[in-house]
Amino acid sequence: MSKNDDNAPISAEQFMKELRRYQKGSISRRHFLGVTGLGAATAVMASAMPMLAGAGRAQAATIGDRVSIATWPNYYDPANFEQFTKDTGAAVQVSVFGSNEEMLAKLQAGGTGWDVFVPTNYTISTYVELDLIQPLDLSRLPNFNEKYYIKRFIEPGTVNGKVYAVPKNWGTTGFVLNRKKVTSNPTTWKEFWDLCKTDAKNRVMVHDYQLTTIGNALKYFGYSFNSVDPKELADAEKLLLDVKPHLFAINSDYQPSMRSGDAWMSVAWTGDGLQLHRDIPEIDYVLGKEGGELWSDFYAIPKEAPRVDAAYAFINFLIDPEVNAKEVHAHGYPVPDNRTTALLPKEMTENPIMYPAQELLNALEFGAAVTLTDPLRAEIMARFKAA
Repeated sequence: MSKNDDNAPISAEQFMKELRRYQKGSISRRHFLGVTGLGAATAVMASAMPMLAGAGRAQAATIGDRVSIATWPNYYDPANFEQFTKDTGAAVQVSVFGSNEEMLAKLQAGGTGWDVFVPTNYTISTYVELDLIQPLDLSRLPNFNEKYYIKRFIEPGTVNGKVYAVPKNWGTTGFVLNRKKVTSNPTTWKEFWDLCKTDAKNRVMVHDYQLTTIGNALKYFGYSFNSVDPKELADAEKLLLDVKPHLFAINSDYQPSMRSGDAWMSVAWTGDGLQLHRDIPEIDYVLGKEGGELWSDFYAIPKEAPRVDAAYAFINFLIDPEVNAKEVHAHGYPVPDNRTTALLPKEMTENPIMYPAQELLNALEFGAAVTLTDPLRAEIMARFKAA
């Protein structure tokens, strides 16, 4: 069928293929009506087949008028959210968080109203233990097919044989620096923290997030990113308290300050590093040679989600490979779904920010579940922020 010939016939096989794509949320109603030749007959079809003519409204009646997601800064393509709303009638409400500890506290307090949230790999077992997350019915997520995913990045979503979360993307935790402002060439966490008190004094940001802030302070001494050893944590706390007076800010949403030039360096995640470098080439992303964090994030449904149908529809929409590829273009994080990766341009799949050298990756650690609820780590972060 020619793109310019709306009246050309479509085979039954092609019609069903497009219908299945539409039902999964892979294509819009407008695309479906256009490619099947139904566009000119919308009014007629409305009376005979309201499931097609009013598909968006019909689905909205099923899943509700909105879906609420708790996620991270600079982490999605707004155009995809707009498309989901256009297709279903459900508006997307976004709550942004800076740490998994904050997300956990909100869920424990109850009444969040979230339908979907985005936990990091090491937190999922804790959510299960606390009965804050519900197991997923994978039959309601037809776009998820485990065989296409990189195993190490999907395993944390399964606890005690049940799947509680499906992968969103993965990444690393390093630091960004503006090379026009910082003339040295730091390649280690020791150099990062030392620069806080010297050449980058009053211009450095760290996350409002104990896992990464304490973890990368531990790397200064060569300790494990996940250490809960009291002596090692005491060393990390002393370092943090020493640099605290010289920091610009403690904030997990550091892009605005890096873009304005108020901050010259910051602890950073992969996608932020790519976004900043793409827009401001003098800002580079660095992985400390001593190691640090490798992580994967997931889509999950809270135990008390008020709109479960909307949650499944939204997750399934976002993990569609074509939609997910648009997400990657926007946020710059690699994904464990090989179908999506195959849709990305070479300049992304060969980008060293997204896909670091193997020797740098080998030094990284996945976060450990114990760090989320360790009381000593929580106390150190509280003292650091209050100092």
